[in-house]
Amino acid sequence: MPELSSLIRPDIARMEAYTPVKPFEALSREMGRDPADLIKLDANENPYGPSPRALAALADYPWYHIYPDPQQTDLRAALADYVGVAADYILPGHGADELIDYLCRVLLQPGDVIINCPPTFGMYDFDARLSLGQVIDVPRNEDFSLDVAGVERAVEQAAGRAKILFLTSPNNPDGGLLPLADLERLLALPLLVVVDEAYIEFADAASAAPRVPATPNLAVLRTFSKWAGLAGLRLGYGILPLPLLEALWKFKQPYNVNVAATVAGLASLNDLSTLRTRIAQLKAERERLYDALAEIPWLHPLPSQANFVLSRVEGRSAGALHQQLFQKGVLVRYYDKPGLRNFIRISAGKPQQTDQLLKILRRL
Repeated sequence: MPELSSLIRPDIARMEAYTPVKPFEALSREMGRDPADLIKLDANENPYGPSPRALAALADYPWYHIYPDPQQTDLRAALADYVGVAADYILPGHGADELIDYLCRVLLQPGDVIINCPPTFGMYDFDARLSLGQVIDVPRNEDFSLDVAGVERAVEQAAGRAKILFLTSPNNPDGGLLPLADLERLLALPLLVVVDEAYIEFADAASAAPRVPATPNLAVLRTFSKWAGLAGLRLGYGILPLPLLEALWKFKQPYNVNVAATVAGLASLNDLSTLRTRIAQLKAERERLYDALAEIPWLHPLPSQANFVLSRVEGRSAGALHQQLFQKGVLVRYYDKPGLRNFIRISAGKPQQTDQLLKILRRL
């Protein structure tokens, strides 16, 4: 009988695991602190949580023992009103992450290529490799803007094997927007352009979603995780060209979106006034955080259109700073890798959380 390890795909055995943020409960135990006492600013979650209507709807829903609607008819209709695109173009998913995985598995054959523009969200690279695709990295410029000419050269060099270009707007981790002129230029390339708009509700810019019906190679991904506070329920959606949607309807798991996520999503879309107030609060807190970080001599924050601020740390270690904040019960994200050497990223929180963070940073 063969060793089980010999049955595992060699590329899977060799690949590096994705490194997520450590679970909140595990961190609270590790730190010996009550979870309510932690200031969690490391994963760009919404500190206000789900809307009151979403919580009430989850508590009142009587049919959790019944399978969900595989077509997500009601949710797609509500999303059509929210996004301004017909429901025929919309596919909900178990988070936008699931849709990234689906796109890679539906479009990539072994040896096909995605174009990735790091530093950016790590799941594009991860899912492409799981699908036996290859990844061509076109690093961003020093100011985190896209190297558009570099992307064009990479597509040309791929000689017909480039199938997907993944872009994030606002980009994670820097919060910068994708300029419309860059998008127009990149849509001329012979591949699918996927614009991941996980943070678009926090931006002073229009979504690219309404362009999808008239743009055959544009796909837009959105999520309820950030603006609606539903990160734990995993609910995202894609606005996708019809030929691609036809393939995805055949490919997706029938019950990929669970009932609780659907209930909370529908209730959120019926409580936009509350959620938009919270978005405005987080945008204001992001600006306050940016201004305050800019006054600390050894921190150099970047302007952001998302719900976080990325800062370069100078004269000291970002890793050591991360640990110092950790010891005080404040969780932030730090980076020390190519293109992100000695940076920290801080999510916008509630005002009292920002106050405590800044108090600690100023003492340091």
